[in-house]
Amino acid sequence: MKRTPRDLADRMARRRRSDSLDGYVRESYERLPRNEAREAAEAFFRRWPKAAYDSEVESWSAEPGDLITFTMRRLRSAD
Repeated sequence: MKRTPRDLADRMARRRRSDSLDGYVRESYERLPRNEAREAAEAFFRRWPKAAYDSEVESWSAEPGDLITFTMRRLRSAD
């Protein structure tokens, strides 16, 4: 069976839907200077405290020029 680009797109869409069903809301921040990235993460934790929303930095990477890209996640609602 020959696979087409549409097959790949369908697989990726299914994966994205299943990932979003894990109960977490994600926010991505792209290429922020280090100080702005720190401030954005601190604001996220002030708005959605870890104890109530299981908030965390899900992934991050440092890029040339001291730019930071990262993703924060939190539960949709608190108990």
